[in-house]
Amino acid sequence: MKFLIPSAKQMSDLSDGKFVELAPASQAVLEQLVDLSTEELAKFYDISDAQAVSETERWQALATGEAESYPAMDLYDGLMYRQFKPVLKSDKARAFASQHVLIATALYGLIAANAPIAPHRLDFMKSLKVNGKPLKSYWKVQYDTSIRANQDEVLVSLLSSEFEQVFSPALRRLFLRIQFLEEVDGRLKRHSTISKKGRGQLLAYCIEHQVQTLEALRAAKFDGYSYRSDLSGELDWVYVKKIEK
Repeated sequence: MKFLIPSAKQMSDLSDGKFVELAPASQAVLEQLVDLSTEELAKFYDISDAQAVSETERWQALATGEAESYPAMDLYDGLMYRQFKPVLKSDKARAFASQHVLIATALYGLIAANAPIAPHRLDFMKSLKVNGKPLKSYWKVQYDTSIRANQDEVLVSLLSSEFEQVFSPALRRLFLRIQFLEEVDGRLKRHSTISKKGRGQLLAYCIEHQVQTLEALRAAKFDGYSYRSDLSGELDWVYVKKIEK
């Protein structure tokens, strides 16, 4: 079983990392960004000039060999990541995550959770072309190749549509997708915060309990969530959390 998760914009403040040279595919992406001025990066990211200064420094550090890299599952720090990172304290949990979790990124491609990455900011919503191709098209072959190497396993997608669209349609049809809903006064509701937290909480459960089968995944109960067979299909599962008022 493999769990596919997205990268995050937020990064943890870590230290004592080491420089890891970028693979050629990632280097080609870097080359499109490293020469942009702070003003150009501010426009690219739609952020202030002051915020763009730190992004300029990050790209320059990667280009000059001064950037420190850390395991991706430690460095990314978005809402989803903050739900499952607390369970990564044991060697057993970290080994499971390293083997069973794949992270979709726009700079490094589809990578193992323990792959070394440097602080950066890049997602597939940005208008950037590499070798004449938009980012999604640029990474499609690498994403597809990585999935084909694992397609004999259950592929649990905890991705947003932004990241799923990088994969070819034929491979996306293999994914087991999970939805997270809250039931309030008999009504089911969904929004991005519920989804992000639910994905992270489910992954925390799966890492902690070493989940590797559909039966174990279906039986998962976490933070009030449980599987709802009446709302689920073969490859579209729903977990619901009942909110008492």
